[in-house]
Amino acid sequence: EKETLPGGSLLEESSFATLFPKYREKYLREVWPVVTRALDKAKIGCELNLIEGSMTVMTTRKTSDPYIILKARDLIKLLARSIPVAQALKILNDDANCDIIKIGGLVRNKDRFVKRRQRLIGPDGATLKALELLTNCYILVQGNTVSVMGTHKGIKQARQVVIDCMKNIHPVYSIKRMMIMKELAKDPKLANEDWSRFLPTFGKKNVKRRKPHQVQVEAEKAKAAATAEGEGGAAASKKSKKKTYTPFPPAQPPSKVDMQLDSGEYFLNERARKAKKLEAKREKSQAKSRERREAREREFEAPPPSGGGSSGSSKKSKTTDGSSGDKEGSSKGANDLDVEKLKSKFSKVGKRNASGGGADISDFMAGGSSSGSAKKQRRK
Repeated sequence: EKETLPGGSLLEESSFATLFPKYREKYLREVWPVVTRALDKAKIGCELNLIEGSMTVMTTRKTSDPYIILKARDLIKLLARSIPVAQALKILNDDANCDIIKIGGLVRNKDRFVKRRQRLIGPDGATLKALELLTNCYILVQGNTVSVMGTHKGIKQARQVVIDCMKNIHPVYSIKRMMIMKELAKDPKLANEDWSRFLPTFGKKNVKRRKPHQVQVEAEKAKAAATAEGEGGAAASKKSKKKTYTPFPPAQPPSKVDMQLDSGEYFLNERARKAKKLEAKREKSQAKSRERREAREREFEAPPPSGGGSSGSSKKSKTTDGSSGDKEGSSKGANDLDVEKLKSKFSKVGKRNASGGGADISDFMAGGSSSGSAKKQRRK
């Protein structure tokens, strides 16, 4: 083995370390003896540091393959990204390669990122399985990364599909394209021909998005209110009127500098410009305060006199109001009187007048009944 190297052994020690998440600690502690035995065969030393949460691989004096340290580096990277140890140890073979695609920074919105990542996996992992079969790679989506193991060609294809998926291009389109290319590769006649005429082209479609339910409800309410007020017909007539076509664009609105040039404010110095702005602001505030004052004074003004018919009715209402007030007062003062008693008294007085007797005011008083009976007794 030492004859494979020119100097017999490596001059310097090379080492690589990588951190692993806390949830991988238990699994790594269980499988670390398997990793150690596999790396001992390649004459590579390894160390698991549970305090720092890191894995380290380094060359030894017995290491004969200078490239095996890079394979060991990929091994600990794959173990840190939740790939099972049986699959990760295949990276030590010469025909195996790996790539860890970072997808965390491709989409800013968290919800959108989760949806697109799930789109890459597909229902029950169907999309990911189809991608693995077409690229002959092992693909694992974990957190903010996608780990790929396979050939250089397959890794390149898988990487392109993953990045396109994060850019809102559905992986089904890429899978369909790859399936057609795989079938075309079987035909030796088409080996030197252009395949673009066989491959589908998927253009972008500006599909009109459905409005949210709340927006639709508000629009319906506004439309109903407009039709109730009679504005719906006017709006429809306005829409029905066709605008006359003019080849010339509309006039450009004046800019702030143009308006300053028209008013002469552009040629004033900064102090005069500020003074002019303050003066305009003061005038505006004065006009507003004047309007508010007039509105407050308007509340205390008497209502304007109305027509003759209305005045007569108001007078009648006043008299009726006064009489009703008097009636209320009299009813409050003479609530003890009885209407039937008064009628009987009036009938007696009328008979007495007819017979020649004089009426006494005490007959009409509340307590006048006792005096009237005493007089009757005297007369008898």
